[in-house]
Amino acid sequence: MTQREEFLRTIGYGEAAVAQLRRNENAAYPRNYELWYSYCAGFNHALNRAVNDILRSKGRIEADELTAIYNQFISPSRLSDRIEDVGGRISGEIEGVMAAVNKTISANATYAGALSGASTELDAGPNLSRLRGIVGELLVATRETEKINRELEGQLEDSQKQISELKESLESLRFETLTDELTTLGNRKHFDQSLERAVANAAETDGALSLLITDIDNFKSFNDSFGHQTGDQVLRLVALSVKQAIRGHHLACRYGGEEFAIILPKANLSRAETLAERIRESVKEKELKKRSTGETLGFVTVSVGCATYHAGDTVVSLIERADAALYLAKRAGRNRVCTEALLTASREDA
Repeated sequence: MTQREEFLRTIGYGEAAVAQLRRNENAAYPRNYELWYSYCAGFNHALNRAVNDILRSKGRIEADELTAIYNQFISPSRLSDRIEDVGGRISGEIEGVMAAVNKTISANATYAGALSGASTELDAGPNLSRLRGIVGELLVATRETEKINRELEGQLEDSQKQISELKESLESLRFETLTDELTTLGNRKHFDQSLERAVANAAETDGALSLLITDIDNFKSFNDSFGHQTGDQVLRLVALSVKQAIRGHHLACRYGGEEFAIILPKANLSRAETLAERIRESVKEKELKKRSTGETLGFVTVSVGCATYHAGDTVVSLIERADAALYLAKRAGRNRVCTEALLTASREDA
């Protein structure tokens, strides 16, 4: 699937999810959006059945029902159970196919034996009465073999459908295992795996690669002053700004508590700095309001550190330089972007 096709496919799911939120008058919280996105994408068939049952009986889904369905079918606490369930169903399908194949092999072997026996008897000389018996036996063996072959065809067709559905379920599970629940960005596991591959690719192809590490300024004060729900709102706001700024081949992840990391394949330091500034400006322009009261809480800012790949770099060394550049941005007053180029200059000034 091309990048354009992937874009159109996922945008379609997203728009359909928003339409469901509006139709059911569900609050547009990330988990509600996630549930409707999963529903519209059709990856989680059990979830879709549960939702459709309620829609058929009541016409709409209330908030408490949405929460119950989310906890049952999407919540990460059930992820291991669902992975085990899908794995067991795949094993069951494979066992069923193998049993049908073995039955067919046995039937074909019996049929081959019947043909061989008939051939031997015919070689012994013509006998009209026995010839009729041989033909009758072969007809019975042929019908039995055809029946078993049809059963195998049906088993294979059914298994193909089942495995196709299970493949979609595995894709959904894979998405969840690599996604941060709160922000819907990639999680730390996704970041670690992806950066390792990106560094290896840059080393092999001598290509460009840059890394941004973003930290929310004074995040602790938001939590202390307004509570964790407001802190979560801040995290979502910054995550949204990051999503809006990056391109399809970039990867944004939640790196730590209030830190985000963006992997930029094929981007040099100058392009990375430009993107970092775009993210910083986007965050700065968004006013934070308390959802429950509408109270204005002010504006959020971020500091960003940028580093780029050099020959011989490891994952650790690249992260260390991006982290050092971020620390420099914090020391310089926050709400700014610093690149690894400034690290050298700051050391020389010191």
